[in-house]
Amino acid sequence: MEYIRRIVDQEIDKRIKAFNAINIIGPKGSGKTRTAQERCKTIIEFQDEERRDGYLAVAETAPRLFFSNDKPILFDEWQDAPKIWGAIRKDCDDHPEAVGEYYLTGSTSRKTDTPHTGTGRISELIMYPMTLWETGESNGAVSLSKLFDHPEIPLTGAFSQTMLEDLFFAACRGGWPRCLAISDREAKLEIAKDYYRQIYQKDASAIDGVKRNPEWVRTLLWSYARNMATLAKKTSIYADVKFTQNVTDVTLSSYISVLEKLFVLRDIDAWTPQIRAWC
Repeated sequence: MEYIRRIVDQEIDKRIKAFNAINIIGPKGSGKTRTAQERCKTIIEFQDEERRDGYLAVAETAPRLFFSNDKPILFDEWQDAPKIWGAIRKDCDDHPEAVGEYYLTGSTSRKTDTPHTGTGRISELIMYPMTLWETGESNGAVSLSKLFDHPEIPLTGAFSQTMLEDLFFAACRGGWPRCLAISDREAKLEIAKDYYRQIYQKDASAIDGVKRNPEWVRTLLWSYARNMATLAKKTSIYADVKFTQNVTDVTLSSYISVLEKLFVLRDIDAWTPQIRAWC
């Protein structure tokens, strides 16, 4: 399948001029690995069953051996070999003039502790599922950022060929790149459904090894979905869950924290325009 350039590619283009390593994080299935693959000459996949044992042995004993490969190098699922992080950080220190040589991608369903944050060496950016412009369902004729950055642009309006029913479908389907490879319209919806099931059945516990109640996670997600794009307080969310589940606020707060780390939940920042600047 031909690669579709993503919006995040523009940000990567800027950062690889300043940093030697890029760590792409974000929701599962959002296209992190494919985007990094398009930029790399060498791909180290720690989930490759045929090479996994060899890769892990090298990563554990002499991770710098990987750096002799053609660059840029992608380390996919690097959390399986956490010493890679430290080795890349050290190489960035040793070669401060080098840029754009290393890319890291991995699953958000498992947290990995590293002895160094990578600040100033490994730049981290978030990649989300595809927008309607990336999937080709929006013509991109209207840009909110351009309207704010260039107030002189005339507001002439724009017309979209996308029907309202198609927007409803796109909202239910989501922006998962996998959907673009599926021809059956109804089958596209199964991607988001399975993602939802995996989150509350597996990932909520796998991220840090703490066993969590799948039903509590499911009910919590249901309440957030019901209150999406509203000003609902967390007390309202908690009340929704506790209506059918026997769980404390403290526990629910910890569950929300996990779902935020998985990029399943993200609160929208309040709109705080600097009105005085316009006076």
